[in-house]
Amino acid sequence: MGRKAGELNSILRGLKDLSEDSRREVGALANELRIEFEEKIQQRRRELKEKNNADDSFDATLPGLALPEGHLHLMTQAIKEITEIFERIGFQRRRYPEVEWDYYAFESLNMPPDHPARDEWETFFIDKTPIGSKGQRILTPHSTSGDVREMENKKLPIRSINIAKCYRRQIDASHLPMFHQFDGQLIDQGVTVADLRGTLDYFAKQFFGPDRKARIRPFHFQFTEPSFEVDISCGYCHGAGCKLCKSGWVEIGGSGMLHPNVLKAGGIDYKKYSGFAFGWGVERCYLMKAGLSIPDIRLLYQNDLRFLQQF
Repeated sequence: MGRKAGELNSILRGLKDLSEDSRREVGALANELRIEFEEKIQQRRRELKEKNNADDSFDATLPGLALPEGHLHLMTQAIKEITEIFERIGFQRRRYPEVEWDYYAFESLNMPPDHPARDEWETFFIDKTPIGSKGQRILTPHSTSGDVREMENKKLPIRSINIAKCYRRQIDASHLPMFHQFDGQLIDQGVTVADLRGTLDYFAKQFFGPDRKARIRPFHFQFTEPSFEVDISCGYCHGAGCKLCKSGWVEIGGSGMLHPNVLKAGGIDYKKYSGFAFGWGVERCYLMKAGLSIPDIRLLYQNDLRFLQQF
């Protein structure tokens, strides 16, 4: 039926080459075919229109099917919440290298070469031997490695929170070779253990719930003096004692007053300024949140949607 390439029009254009009798016969047949084709086309159009009108489920003006929406990963949610909690009391978030120098991770934190306190960090070493004044390159084993870096900025007072990826040679139901840790430090004139206690208790109530409490126990860290382990009241038994906590408290991390040698390494006059630091695992904190019961920390990073979509 097309004007240029249509077969019917091609026949009509060839009528001039036929005899008068043949021309009359072929022309009549061609006109009959044209009428028949046009009627069939109109009939089919009517059928399609009636079908569309009868199909109530189709509405071209409606939007398409909604695609499933994702959400922030649990650890991203936790990091965002921790950052906001400390921002409310003047702490600013900082970021430091994941590939760190031995100096910042150990030596500046009062752990000279071959000191036995280094053993517990189960460090990943990148270099076999020292390659400069700051020693070997390592994957940072704790976010405390950013403390002296922050002091070197020479901007006092310091209220910083460093949330970073850390790496250690460990993996089981409660440990990962890569995990997140946040390390806070406050350095100013007249800072005492009372300020540390108040900060820890504030975080416990803001992050875990208003009925939760924090306590400190004497301990030893090479970079703080005095040093403390930090416990949080159990969110399952509320301090009564259960299978999870045994005694009503769950250990969450470490803290203490910054050692004078650490302040000296950062170029700070330890006779004029004092400060405290604390460091905990983000994953561990999140697992201890009220209402959560996650038996294996590795579930956080297995990318199983059946698990992740619950949160």
